[in-house]
Amino acid sequence: MNNRIALILSVVFHPLILTTYLFALLFIISPDLVGVSAFELPALGSLLLLLFLNTFIAPTLVVYYFQRMGIISTMHVDDLAERRLPYVACIIIYGLATYLFGWKLQPISELAPQISIILGGATVSLLIVTVVSLFWKISAHATGIGGSIGMLTGLLIRHDEVQLLIPLIFTVLIAGWLLSARLHLNAHTPAQIFVGVICGVFVSSLTVYFFF
Repeated sequence: MNNRIALILSVVFHPLILTTYLFALLFIISPDLVGVSAFELPALGSLLLLLFLNTFIAPTLVVYYFQRMGIISTMHVDDLAERRLPYVACIIIYGLATYLFGWKLQPISELAPQISIILGGATVSLLIVTVVSLFWKISAHATGIGGSIGMLTGLLIRHDEVQLLIPLIFTVLIAGWLLSARLHLNAHTPAQIFVGVICGVFVSSLTVYFFF
């Protein structure tokens, strides 16, 4: 794997965009599990766009402005000391999104409370990554892809949703490529990636077990 491919994989499967990918997958394959089976296609597309704006565009813009103001040196936020403020900002944005979809946006909050549950799980993962980042550089990419694997695995097992098996297999393959890319770029050590994966799988698995 060369540096260009590793960088492309890191961007295409950035932790923040993984949330949108996960929702898109669940909306298409298992709409009943996330309460959107009654939504027509245009409404479903609008809902996914709203999730994309809240969970990717908003935090990305904040990180971009941090860079423009000189608070961080790059959008990748590779430096441990620079990670704290962007991560706190992302926690606030994800927390607000959880509140928005769980309590304020009706009928979404009534018909599809699972959306806010998944967002809440992602917020908790971000919180753990932020706390760990106070003293150690955990991999956010590993946490994100681990969370996706844990969510798909948990839903497949708990609800016998066999339609998720193929997507789960592809997600595991993507995780292998992505984490290899992070190692190739010397962005993380194997230990940082391992802990990140465990964190993501643990939080998402508990989310499914207690709330789905």
